[in-house]
This record gives sequence, structure tokens and C-alpha cells, in this order.
Amino acid sequence: MKASLYHIFNAEAELDRWEGFSSTAELRSHSIRLSAVSPAAASFICEKSAALGINSGSLRANGTEEGHEMVLLLQGTEKSLKRLAEKMKRSGRETASGGESILGLLRRASRRAGGALRLGRYRLPLGRRTLIMGILNVTPDSFTDGGKYNRLSAAVERACRMVEEGADIIDIGGESTRPGYRGIGEAEEIARVLPVIEALKSSPHFSAPLSIDTHKAATARAALEAGVEMVNDIWGLKADPQLAGVVASYGVPICLMHNRSSTVYRDLVPEVIGELQESIGLAKAAGIADDNIIIDPGIGFGKDLEQNLAVMHRLADFRGLGYPLLLGTSRKSMIGKTLDLPPLERIEGTAATVAYGIVAGAEIVRVHDVIEMRRAVLMTDAMVRRPEERW
Repeated sequence: MKASLYHIFNAEAELDRWEGFSSTAELRSHSIRLSAVSPAAASFICEKSAALGINSGSLRANGTEEGHEMVLLLQGTEKSLKRLAEKMKRSGRETASGGESILGLLRRASRRAGGALRLGRYRLPLGRRTLIMGILNVTPDSFTDGGKYNRLSAAVERACRMVEEGADIIDIGGESTRPGYRGIGEAEEIARVLPVIEALKSSPHFSAPLSIDTHKAATARAALEAGVEMVNDIWGLKADPQLAGVVASYGVPICLMHNRSSTVYRDLVPEVIGELQESIGLAKAAGIADDNIIIDPGIGFGKDLEQNLAVMHRLADFRGLGYPLLLGTSRKSMIGKTLDLPPLERIEGTAATVAYGIVAGAEIVRVHDVIEMRRAVLMTDAMVRRPEERW
């Protein structure tokens, strides 16, 4: 039995899918989705929920129910959900593990990601405004800008320009991750990124933290030794078992992205959340502090078009993990396939995903088109965040 926070933007349309759940239910408290629940356990949970004033409902058979396993939606106050979880723990049956899952989920949800993201000598506010990560691909084959910035002078100029346009962080990548990309070795990747890092760190005209986009421990170590302040790993510490230790030894933040080699899921969002929890576990086991963990649901990685759109629809659920959320949708195929547009014509589509992501709780957006996305960010922040948070 797995628990995940469930944030519902379109209550009337979404709750119509649930048996026994009123579409007029109050949604200001926590909504929790329990998956892989047996009918006997579901009966027990619903009975106890009713006694505690918790709304409960099961997904109809023509939804995501599979075999005899059910999906339950619970909605109530934190206090009532904790009481339910304690009753489940004491039940001495299969519901005990579900109770533990709910309590852990509520603990993580209560942790606020506010404060500052510490990147070396830089302190970037989290929660007060949306941070912008500018993409710098120093590759010959990236899907939209391959070959544009793989010369040193062009890369340095581009990084400086993105900072002038409003980027808070520059994310440098030396290996393309476009569909069907050819992987490269550590030596080649280091040879691509290190001259750019060294040039930016020695430039009097550049003042912004750098992130290294890599899943390789050797590349990360070389970049961190040269002064990079953050690691962005598209495999969430699952590709190179040495990377977690390298990040921990330098005490820098890491973004853990969800990725997998298959697009076959039984229950998409809970599985993505569960696999991100595995990455978080690897980070913490290596000694990476909670304050240095950022998560990314991995739009465009290990998911097809409909799955990417479904993850976007449930983006707010990822806040239940209790870590800052980074969203990387810039120019991706989800936008191209939806709008039937090539990569360089996806600015408006990217802006829509950025605005939606901020509303859903993203604290950082990773983008190619900084000046346009900064305008989208500023406008969305003005509507979403309180004035005392923005300034």
C-alpha cells in the first residue's frame, strides 16, 4: 500500500471519477491517495475515516483499478489523518504499513522548503520568488542548440547574457540527453565543460552560481573542484554509484531527476514519486543533507506524451516529498507534439508550462529562453505569491 499527496485543481471534473466522494467536498486540507489497497483493507479504512470525519472514496472500476486492488482517496485535516494513520498502524493487518506511509507523508509535507538555496557564496531565496536556471549546452548534438555554444567564446558569452537577462543559476551540460543520444565518456565530457567553467569562474564580468549537468562522478568531481556550486543529475544518483559520495564530500546541492529506461507503469504518478524517494534515499545514505536536495519529476524522460501531460496535471503532488521542486519543460517534445511545432517555435508552449508549474509549487524552472521566461515568471509570481514574499 502506497500513499501520496493528491492535489486537485479541477475538483468537479476529477472527483466525478471517485465513488462515494462528493465533488463539492472541501479541498483546503490534505488529500491523500492510497494505491494497491485490497477490498478488505479499503472497507476498514473507509469505516474508520467516516468516524473521524474524513472524506473517502474509491476509484471506479473503469478508472485505474487493477484486479482486486483498489485506489482510495482520503481528504481531511492533518489531525484527523494522523489519527486514522495511528488506528491503521494498530490494526495488526495489512493496513499497518499504510498507516506508516501516511504518517511519513504528513511529516514530509509539513516541512517547508522556504529559506535559502546555498550555492557556495550565493544565497538564493526559495519560495519568495521563482528561481530561473539557464541552460548552457556545450555539446555538438543537443536537440535545440547543439553546436551553438561548443566554442569557448560562444559559451562564455551565452552564460553572461543569460545572467544579464535574469538567470539565477547557469546549468552547464557536456553530454546531450536528447532522444536517441550517443553517450560519451568521462574524459570527453570533462574536456567539453571544464574550460567553460574555468573561464566563467575567472571572469570579472560573470557573477552567478554554476550547476554541472552530469550523472558521472568523475565529471562532477572535476567541475566541483573548479568551483561549480551544484550538481544536476538526470538519473537521480542511479547511474553512477560513486556520484552521491562526491556530492556529499563537497557539501553542494543536487537536483535528483526522475528517469527510467521504460515507459511502462502500473500507476504512473505514485511510481514516479516512489522512484524519486529511492533517489532521495541514496542521497541521504551518502550523507547529503536535506537542505541540499532538490527534486525534478523528469518531464521528457522515461515518459511518453500522455504520461508527461499526466505528470504535469499532478505536479503539485510532488510537493508532498518535502523538497524544492525544479521543473524542466523548456522546448521539450511534450510541447512540440501538443502544438505540432519544431523546437525553436515552442516559446509560448514553454511559458504555459512554466506558469502552470509555478502555480503547482515549482520553485525553480530550467529554461533555454531566459528573457521570455523571466517575463512569464515575474507575471506568474505577481499573481501567485504574496507581496511580502516577492520583494
